[in-house]
Amino acid sequence: MCLAVPGRVVEIAERDGARMAVVDFSGVVKDVCLEYLPDLKVGEYAIVHVGFALQRLDEESARKTLALFEELGLLQEEFGDPWEVER
Repeated sequence: MCLAVPGRVVEIAERDGARMAVVDFSGVVKDVCLEYLPDLKVGEYAIVHVGFALQRLDEESARKTLALFEELGLLQEEFGDPWEVER
């Protein structure tokens, strides 16, 4: 399954000519391209799909969506077990 998942921006940097962010998806951290939302700031939430931030989202909506995804097991399905790789 390939979901659009809300995440919180924790870091922003320019990489290879692209505006990139480190985004936290309820404990799973991924690199995300910000070319569609160039004014997104650290601490804000966005809906991310296939590595691209597509739409800004308020914190309450993001947290509710993440909680629902987690309850349904969709985050693990989407990202796998983030600790499995380190074992």
